[in-house]
Amino acid sequence: MQIQRIQTLMLLIAAILVGIFCFTPFASMIDDSAAQSATLVAVKDVPALLVLNLVIAALLVINIFMYKNLRQQMRMTILSVVLICASLVTSGFIIFGKLENATPVLLGGVVLLIAALVFALLAYRGMRKDHETLRSMDRLR
Repeated sequence: MQIQRIQTLMLLIAAILVGIFCFTPFASMIDDSAAQSATLVAVKDVPALLVLNLVIAALLVINIFMYKNLRQQMRMTILSVVLICASLVTSGFIIFGKLENATPVLLGGVVLLIAALVFALLAYRGMRKDHETLRSMDRLR
């Protein structure tokens, strides 16, 4: 089996990154009572964020198999990008608003979501190029 479209690979990488994000810590809290020990907060500890990221990962995987309908695949990719941005904003609200003395874990969760966003945008760019190529071929007929 050979992957013919690079955006398929980009969508797969984005789905894997969001899936890994579901099980990595995205914040650390410092407990003043326990002699400055740090407690890691993972996505699985916040049910709303876990469900949101599982939905994003599922949409990205489903999106891989929608290659026959390019317009709908492009729409689903934009929806996935919007949901990844919503996940980033929700993570920020949880870190800075809900949890006291919390700092983001940059080498864990935050970077994974940003990388997934970049890969989803790269996949969309490839789909847009394919769409433009198909439109130019239709003009030649």
